[in-house]
Amino acid sequence: MDNMNHEELNDQLLVRREKLHNLREQGIDPFGKRFERTNSTTDLVSLYGEFSKEELEEKEITVSIAGRIMTKRGKGKAGFAHIQDLQGQVQIYVRKDTVGDEEYELFTTADLGDLVGIEGKVFKTNVGELSVKAIGFTL
Repeated sequence: MDNMNHEELNDQLLVRREKLHNLREQGIDPFGKRFERTNSTTDLVSLYGEFSKEELEEKEITVSIAGRIMTKRGKGKAGFAHIQDLQGQVQIYVRKDTVGDEEYELFTTADLGDLVGIEGKVFKTNVGELSVKAIGFTL
């Protein structure tokens, strides 16, 4: 490993340790409590993939899923992420006014690769992507 990669690794470790410290300061266990999931990503696709956007809105299906954050985007009061479990990936949508200030702060500070648990409603985006709108977010 050359010096540049070693420095980058050290910087990453420092940032992660600082985040751990900040979470503990807020009274949050960074390694969390056990999260009970009800569905895997493949369950979501096989059970709900054929429903239309309107059918999913009408049914208001609540699920609990868990996985690693693979991508994350958005600023302000809402954001999207893709999480991956052992079977595949699914998109999540997190809004501050839905999950609350504390849980939204957890979402915004979460890093790629962090394990998260989401309780939410299954829906389809305007482009037809099966997603989960978070009503709860756990690190």
